[in-house]
Amino acid sequence: MIEWNPPGKNCGACGSQTCSDFVGRLEAGLAELELCPFYSKNNILSPDNILSPGNILSRENLAIQARNITYSGVDVVGREYDFVLFPFPGEPSARKFIVPFRADLVEKWDVKKGDLVTGRPAGPGCPVYHALRVLSANPVTGVIECHTVGPMAARKEDVHDVQAYHVHAFEGIASTIRKPPVFGTRQYFLPGNCMIGIAHTALVNMSFQKPSGLHVRLEDIRIL
Repeated sequence: MIEWNPPGKNCGACGSQTCSDFVGRLEAGLAELELCPFYSKNNILSPDNILSPGNILSRENLAIQARNITYSGVDVVGREYDFVLFPFPGEPSARKFIVPFRADLVEKWDVKKGDLVTGRPAGPGCPVYHALRVLSANPVTGVIECHTVGPMAARKEDVHDVQAYHVHAFEGIASTIRKPPVFGTRQYFLPGNCMIGIAHTALVNMSFQKPSGLHVRLEDIRIL
């Protein structure tokens, strides 16, 4: 038996609508583990790779391994990053704050909590179209607080397609890989749900140690 579970991203890349559906297909012999883009033999939880040098350096990194994802500190283009940004407990992804290129659409379309917004984070230069579940929307500034959700959600309901937006900020729990976030400094980080695996850079505008972990707010998001 392989001790591995999908990461719960519900991205749809495996051909299943949800990670739970994918598990059902695996158990029925209708799918292979390699269909999941987040699967790697290195991510199987076993005594050998959990305790190997470079994988586990602290209790914090052990929590990372429990998510079945290995973070090396180097992104897909070879750039080093300092920490990974995870969601708050019970949430699907780190909170993201966006501003559509036409901020007036937030008021015009009456974007509100629970709505689904789609578009590309063209401000930072990301090539991936995102589906975002709205947590709050400010009709004055146009800032939308949201969670990134799997693309399958956009196939099931009506969406507000803003097409392009700036990423104003992220908030979540930082897990240190190379060095912790330092208030007032610009650092490289990797969003825990980043589908292209490229490090982002941001200004650390808040850092609080809380029972759930190191709560940070990152602003002026860029992909350099």
